[in-house]
Amino acid sequence: MITLTIDGKRVTVPKGTSLLDACRIAGADIPTLCHDPELSLAGSCRMCVVEVAGRRNLIASCVTPAEEGMQVETESEAVIEARRIILELLLARHKLECHVCERDGDCKLQDYCYRYGVKDSRFKGEEPHFYKEDPNPFIERDYDKCIMCTKCIRACAEITGAFAINLKNRGHNAVISTAFDLGLKDSTCVFCGQCIMVCPVGSLVSKVEKGRGRTYQTEKVRTVCTYCGTGCTLELKVLNDRVVGVNSIRDEKLSPANRGALCVKGRFGWDFIDSPERLKEPLVRKNGELMPVSWEEALDYTAKRLKEVKEKWGSDSIAVFTSARTTNEENYLLQKLARAVIGTNNIDHCARL
Repeated sequence: MITLTIDGKRVTVPKGTSLLDACRIAGADIPTLCHDPELSLAGSCRMCVVEVAGRRNLIASCVTPAEEGMQVETESEAVIEARRIILELLLARHKLECHVCERDGDCKLQDYCYRYGVKDSRFKGEEPHFYKEDPNPFIERDYDKCIMCTKCIRACAEITGAFAINLKNRGHNAVISTAFDLGLKDSTCVFCGQCIMVCPVGSLVSKVEKGRGRTYQTEKVRTVCTYCGTGCTLELKVLNDRVVGVNSIRDEKLSPANRGALCVKGRFGWDFIDSPERLKEPLVRKNGELMPVSWEEALDYTAKRLKEVKEKWGSDSIAVFTSARTTNEENYLLQKLARAVIGTNNIDHCARL
């Protein structure tokens, strides 16, 4: 264990703890844009700089280990001025469209500019023009808003393992790109949306959610993805009693199965909920046409037909298919119905393989 002083408060932490974590343990609200506890360290945004007694320069706390006897100031005049300059430098190449941006009200850059009173950049020059239409159906990429935190690159490589994107060029011309600058659908991207999950600004947004309502306007409903048996936790965004989007839940206690990671179905495939083609009541074919009936009539009809088939052709003429989109308990009951009541072991599951 080591002891250091942060904003006049003595704090004891395990040796090897980052200075950022030590400051947060001490109660300091350190701003970060490139840091993510699930990803490798980058130290690229420098928003987390702090002042350490005896050190000539401000240091990035996310990539600096805490040391015995350190005396740290997290909101000194030098630190605040440095963070303001950093924000101005970021705004110098950030397209300011907050009023029409999907991340308005849910943007770290916007929050920090408000916190430190930064309205514009004194470093404005020729603005980069990196936006181009990507014809994929899921992810909109507007790199005119990119702040080069590289979280999307690290998430793609370290969480998903797709390695679909990386840095291209250097300096003011640096941009996130696929190999050979192709569209995402022509890259190794699997459209998991982890890049959207970690992006702190509006550079990466869901095309499926765009225009349906901003995050702060929606009600959040925690649930479990219905596509397979993994049990991934996600958060539905609901507006006017309709699902308009999906959020990741990265809290390990709330989302133990996936910790925020989702596949393309879980993140983008929720439109079936309000689809006009979705069956909302049982149908029975009468005179060659499917007609809506009550559940009692539908169940009676199903039981009658199963009994007729079993008596005429035997139990093994019937097969039962269960679904990953129902609960384990429901699947258990269905296989028990098949084996104990119908008398067949012809039962399979869509997620068996």
